[in-house]
Amino acid sequence: MSYRGPDEHGIWCNKSHVYLGHVRLSIVDLEQGKQPLETSDGSLVVVFNGEIYNHLSLRRELERLGHSFKTDHSDTEVLLHGYREWGTQMVSRLNGMWAFALLDNVNNLLWLSRDRFGKKPLFYSNNPDGFVFSSELRSLASHSTIRPEIDRNSLKKYFAYGYVPSPGTLLKNINKLNAGHNLILRLENREVKVTRYWRLDLQPDDNISSNYGELKEKVISSLTKAVTSRLQADVPVGVFLSGGIDSSAVAALAVSAKREEKVRSFSIGFEDASFDESQYSQAMADRLSTIHERQVLSSSLCLELLEPIYSRLDEPIGDSSLVPSFLMCNLASKYVTVAIGGDGSDELFAGYDPFRAVRLAKFYSAVVPSASHNAVSWIVNRLPVFHHNMSLEFKIKKFLSGLNYTDSVRNPIWLGPLTPDYLSQLFGEDTDQREVYSEAIDAWEYSQNDNDIDRTLQFYTELYLQNDILTKMDRAAMLNSIEVRSPYLDIDFVNLVRRIPPKMKFNGVQTKKILKDSLTNILPQEIIHRKKKGFGMPIGKWFEDQTLSIDASKFSNYLDADIVRKISNEHISGKSDWRSFLWAYHSLEQWHDQPIFCGS
Repeated sequence: MSYRGPDEHGIWCNKSHVYLGHVRLSIVDLEQGKQPLETSDGSLVVVFNGEIYNHLSLRRELERLGHSFKTDHSDTEVLLHGYREWGTQMVSRLNGMWAFALLDNVNNLLWLSRDRFGKKPLFYSNNPDGFVFSSELRSLASHSTIRPEIDRNSLKKYFAYGYVPSPGTLLKNINKLNAGHNLILRLENREVKVTRYWRLDLQPDDNISSNYGELKEKVISSLTKAVTSRLQADVPVGVFLSGGIDSSAVAALAVSAKREEKVRSFSIGFEDASFDESQYSQAMADRLSTIHERQVLSSSLCLELLEPIYSRLDEPIGDSSLVPSFLMCNLASKYVTVAIGGDGSDELFAGYDPFRAVRLAKFYSAVVPSASHNAVSWIVNRLPVFHHNMSLEFKIKKFLSGLNYTDSVRNPIWLGPLTPDYLSQLFGEDTDQREVYSEAIDAWEYSQNDNDIDRTLQFYTELYLQNDILTKMDRAAMLNSIEVRSPYLDIDFVNLVRRIPPKMKFNGVQTKKILKDSLTNILPQEIIHRKKKGFGMPIGKWFEDQTLSIDASKFSNYLDADIVRKISNEHISGKSDWRSFLWAYHSLEQWHDQPIFCGS
């Protein structure tokens, strides 16, 4: 894992056979922030991955309470004194991203914690030979106590979602610690207790919208504070600038906060015009006078990147935007150690197309009889396949594919590689939807609001954001030894946004309405109201012309090779668009070819 922390490494152990190791990407308190870090009396030791943005105010509070610090401004040491003062309740005071393990020698316990949204990864295994944990699945798989073996149920979830949702992993007996959760390990008997300390609780407050102008000011003020706090570092900081509303807002606020210093910005262009939005990123860079760096992703460059990415990827992910994300992080790493991005905005403000589809699905189901729906689907599925970025034909087919299922599972079906019917064929057994989509159903049913927009927001923040968006960006960044920060996930900002009524986020026509209205005086109208592109690649075309291909019999112990072959042939012939499944399968192949997993 040296690329996650190329600057330093440290190991700590005691007579009880507790071993803590750490590799460091030095960002805050470069001289004194070395890890593992222990208190002066040796009673507490911590290893920590992430950033605590309010660590200076917490330090001042702890000093007033009588705590004495030995580092100058290390956020890691705040965790030690914070635990001593507040116990595990300390996490409720943290504003940041984290995965840490804190050893309490007095009470003989180990405390693992992961941040509210799952920005930072944390894997663990409690097996007969020991308790082991790590920031990466791959390092655990190489541990002597682990025998890597694919988990069949997790594999089914992978092809249902395009990722393995927490707390599962693709390997048996290894779990992710879910976002917003703590784990306590009692060292005397290796008893493990996992508890949830935070969950997004959407509580729409109509009173908050009584003065719309005041609310817009609060949104901008809170977002400005979030961006400003994420500029603090003892190393160079830049911004990702795609030219969309989210990254453009972050860039504009960063430029405003750093008035005396030029801000560096980074973007990726694409040879395929339907995927390219570099004209917008360049326009925003010119407007903001940033020092802008841009690189174009070609088909040949993409293919060159696959091996260096997937040979080191710790778990497969069916999101092809991992590749351009990797390239953007690679570009940024030549100039900065920290980058600020726009992740989280779409999930909090209802920015994705499925938010439109949720209401359209209700209308469609009410006016179109099931017999007519089958006829419509039959006709639409015979439309010619186009491999442009989010083509209309692709959206219509995806939309119709979800209408055969209940509301609680439509979102993962719209986003995932395969529907339940095809999962059954692929695995040669009936698909239990409540088991396969248990995490999505739980998120849908958790929302206390009888509102499908809020329920969809719950799914996106708990499932898609944690297991796809944030996972993708963490891996892309860490493989290039840089840190990416997300101001939209600032807890103070989130606590404001979660109280905004859903109609102010999506009014039936406009997505992210309140955010767009708030940014009217900050961004040009053509940026605020331009069509969302996403960050994809022309993978459909590459599989059709066989620039990319798969081995249909690779996982014949788990999957029906004839079904895999049938799907691949349908895509190559242009009969159907199976880009999502083929990419997920290809990613699984690349992951499985690593020496660690070859025996699984």
